Amino acid sequence: MKKIGIDARLYSQTGVGTYIRNLIYFLIKEKTEKLLFYLYVLPQDINKLPKLPNNFIIRSSPYIWHTFQEQLFFLFTLLKDNLDLMHFTYFGYPICYWKPFVSTIHDVTPLLFKTGKASTKSRFIYGAKLFFFKIVIYFQVRNSKVIITPSLTIKQSLIQLYGKKYENKIKPIFEGVDNLLSKTKENSNLLKNFSYLYLIYVGNFYPHKNITRLIYAFAKLKSEIKLILIGPHDFFADKIKTQISEMHLENKILFFHNASVSDLKFFYKNAVGLIHPSLSEGFGLPILEAKSLNCPLIVSDIPVFHELIDNNAIFFNPENEKDIVTKIQLFTQNTQRKNNYFSNNIKSEMSFKTMTNHTLSIYKKYTIGT
Repeated sequence: MKKIGIDARLYSQTGVGTYIRNLIYFLIKEKTEKLLFYLYVLPQDINKLPKLPNNFIIRSSPYIWHTFQEQLFFLFTLLKDNLDLMHFTYFGYPICYWKPFVSTIHDVTPLLFKTGKASTKSRFIYGAKLFFFKIVIYFQVRNSKVIITPSLTIKQSLIQLYGKKYENKIKPIFEGVDNLLSKTKENSNLLKNFSYLYLIYVGNFYPHKNITRLIYAFAKLKSEIKLILIGPHDFFADKIKTQISEMHLENKILFFHNASVSDLKFFYKNAVGLIHPSLSEGFGLPILEAKSLNCPLIVSDIPVFHELIDNNAIFFNPENEKDIVTKIQLFTQNTQRKNNYFSNNIKSEMSFKTMTNHTLSIYKKYTIGT
């Protein structure tokens, strides 16, 4: 049997974690008897894995991404298993790994936003880590047999960064809506606390997400509508909370941390709409999730969002505060918005099941040759 490794160390994370969880979920439903899969998982995530077939082996891998431990001890773990093909599901890998591998590069944001504002580290440490990170990504692009991207936008960005010589091995494979979202009931208990009109933002609070500008825009909005920021409680969230407090907007802009899938489903189904002001994205899972539940969209006018949803949204210039205000007002004043602007139809190729099928085809091509 051919041995294929899958880097699942980010299994419990948002974004990439959703990608990994759905890849494994649909992979175990496929006919893969000729393949032996090694799943490299953080020790604390092992019990979160679904029931696996006999041709799936779990490898406890307590090596955090972008660390010395990843470069040395994770490397030794992979080499010991003598894999026929490894799938690195995130940007970053043990740079001295010389055996065949494929990579998924979800976005190029860390290469586009180079200021220390995107890190809790000192500027010197951040600069050193960024320098090494850029070297690692260069070798990952150069040495991968195939580079999977979630969108054509990211393929084009990688070509612009590294050259057309890599064009043929970059394969855009769309992602989709988390399978758990459709199977989970909404948390209707939240209705007693969120019975007013509100927009939602779903995601993390890194600087490129542009939440600070959204808050300034919301402060100028002449409307009773509220904004609920749904995401992790971390350093970046606390910075935004300080901004909200200084602007005395605590009654207008609220946080909801550590949302479950059931919580998210409630918000998608009951919000006036989802607003996403990001300056840069590789895909946009919350946008597809919202769209699947008929939640109207008001989003940044960036290429990847047009690729995902065509023109079925109201778009704004994410760098223009005045335009954000204008478009939110247009959005909230249009009582027929669902009929006039929006469609909940998702392109058929945007599915985690389809993504898994395409990914499995890549595995087979570079192992058993079919």
